[in-house]
Amino acid sequence: MTVSALPFRTLAPWLRESFGRPVRRIALDAGSSCPNRDGRRALGGCTYCDVEGSGTGALRSGEELAAQLTAGIRRVRRTGPKTGAIAYFQSYSNTYVGLERLAEMLEVVAPCIGDPVVAISIATRPDTLPPEALELLGRYNRRVPIWIELGLESADDRVLETIRRFHTRAEFERAVARCRAAGLLTVGHAILGLPGDGRNGARGTARCLAAAQVDGVKVHHLMILERTQMASEWRAGDLSTLDHETYIDFLADFVERLDAEQVLHRLTGDSPPEKLLAPHWPVHKNAIREGLAAELRRRGTRQGSHLACSS
Repeated sequence: MTVSALPFRTLAPWLRESFGRPVRRIALDAGSSCPNRDGRRALGGCTYCDVEGSGTGALRSGEELAAQLTAGIRRVRRTGPKTGAIAYFQSYSNTYVGLERLAEMLEVVAPCIGDPVVAISIATRPDTLPPEALELLGRYNRRVPIWIELGLESADDRVLETIRRFHTRAEFERAVARCRAAGLLTVGHAILGLPGDGRNGARGTARCLAAAQVDGVKVHHLMILERTQMASEWRAGDLSTLDHETYIDFLADFVERLDAEQVLHRLTGDSPPEKLLAPHWPVHKNAIREGLAAELRRRGTRQGSHLACSS
């Protein structure tokens, strides 16, 4: 199957078109925190989030940010001398820091802008975007593209409350609008199969992401990880996950309701085997992409086909 034949828009061709070369991510842990962990909004984090904040945990293991970047560049260089890099501040909420710390994080990357760093991606929450942070990122955006990755997860405020996100859909929409006004690209995150969400939740979340006009979308299935609140619920039999066939079905509904121009950065997730409790699918993640393409062809649809649908 060739990429051009896919009935949805994927990241690799967009990167090559945008930067004229292959591009790889370098995941960085800046030691950031989260208002759901330090008590500002809650303690303990979102119910699905592990103690590394869905990141590498590298800084907590003693590897300084500059060393992480150097090691990442070394790995990127091994794939080819012309390969570009995205410096990806992944763990926790990376604008939930003081302005001085955010400037320090960016300054670590600054000497590598252009070669090999072609973009900087900042993962954060919709409720942790102070104006001074956006102003600083806007200035850096004149030197290198800045992406802001915002977790929505579900467009249903009741689901967000259940999983202890403790922000709202409206806060997400306002955050995207503020980032766009600052000239920054935005990537919205979604999780399919959250408790209480279901098929209609997948559809509603896609419509929200389309209406908000995020530039890119990351979507994956609910995964139950060790050292999360959901792990206890799953062990007690109070929580179930999607099988891969159902996920593909939900994912097709989701993709049909995105805007056709939005770039799908991710279609599924993965986790170190020692951390993953469920689900254990009998297929590789590439099979999910192929299964999604097959399901959309079976339906006679593609990305954006049902954007105007109310269901």
